[in-house]
Amino acid sequence: MSKVPFITKEKAEEIIKKYPTPFHIYDEKGIRENARRLKQAFSWNKGFKEFFAVKATPTPAILKILREEGCGTDCSSYAELMMSQKCGFGYPEIMFSSNDTPAEEFRFANEVGAIINLDDITHIDMLKEVCGIPETISCRYNPGGTFSISTTIMDNPGDAKYGMTRTQIRDAFLRLKELGAKNFGIHSFLASNTVSNEYYPTLAKILFKLAVELKEETGVHIGFINLSGGVGVPYTPDKEPNDIMVIGQGVKEAFEEILVPAGMGDVSIFTELGRFMLAPYGHLVTTAIHEKHIHKEYIGVDACAANLMRPAMYGAYHHITVLGKEDQPCDHVYDVTGSLCENNDKFAIDRKLPKIDMGDILVIHDTGAHGFAMGYNYNGRLRSAELLLREDGSVIEIRRAETVYDYFATLDGFWDCI
Repeated sequence: MSKVPFITKEKAEEIIKKYPTPFHIYDEKGIRENARRLKQAFSWNKGFKEFFAVKATPTPAILKILREEGCGTDCSSYAELMMSQKCGFGYPEIMFSSNDTPAEEFRFANEVGAIINLDDITHIDMLKEVCGIPETISCRYNPGGTFSISTTIMDNPGDAKYGMTRTQIRDAFLRLKELGAKNFGIHSFLASNTVSNEYYPTLAKILFKLAVELKEETGVHIGFINLSGGVGVPYTPDKEPNDIMVIGQGVKEAFEEILVPAGMGDVSIFTELGRFMLAPYGHLVTTAIHEKHIHKEYIGVDACAANLMRPAMYGAYHHITVLGKEDQPCDHVYDVTGSLCENNDKFAIDRKLPKIDMGDILVIHDTGAHGFAMGYNYNGRLRSAELLLREDGSVIEIRRAETVYDYFATLDGFWDCI
């Protein structure tokens, strides 16, 4: 099995004439269609809203596309809040979910009209002192232990630094109510990149039951429940992708089973998806520039882990297509490497691919989320350009490649001493 790139070899060659590799490129058509499917899957819920996780792809052109499709943003820092504000998002289109939060970030989040999602009960007094308690507030829940679907352990919330215990979230609601909050939300993130249609419905049941209990125990009005992220994508070509329509239906059934009988049928459902929204609609495009034949066969490309950290950091799999050789047999075994002085700077290890010749163009799949965003400047490597393949087939640059002048820009007097 294989993945099909959204650009052909001919299109890539045309693009490279103007924008040399490496670069990240995004598929506008795919992004819009996916956002519309998500909205349709949850159309049964009157207040549904997707708050796109800016951390996944912090690029204004992408955020503006998602805003046109009715999405908000989920932010975790001052810069992400500022980017959202500059892209036209305002109340109630911004969710601020952070941890170990500096006071000035709470202040700015309040100024831009973000819905603040408190990660810890101790943040209540800080928020009160910094900007006061807003009428609409959310708290993040961590049930502890392990999180399972059927008999499969998906993740270990008990080891996660995020969220409040069951007792803490109850006490937080009572304290916030006392301080003037009127509309409450519940947020939780229990597993990452699940390729299972069961994850959201299972999480929803946990949070819906919690919402009913908290309403009874505290008397607060719970206006929304945020299922956060965690719905993932299949990075390997042998896995079936999540079916968002099935997922939406599963959440609906839990909603009607638990919330509606409790008189809470007006609760809005929020999501904060990043990977699901963008990952399949981004490619890292790179060129083969070296080959090495020692104890293993190596293909060196002009991209490196500074352009895509996930394989080096997590050992993550990203599928690779050699453009123009899609129909050739994968009868060569390569490590595909970058130029960093780190042995983990590899996009693929012992990967079966067609014979790669120098100058071949490689597409590294599923880099639309947590790809460019996790870039860095180790070894003085510079971050690449970001391009957008528009619906009409044209390509525009939405972020230029870094230059050495950008790299040295924060060094006062650097250019004076050379």
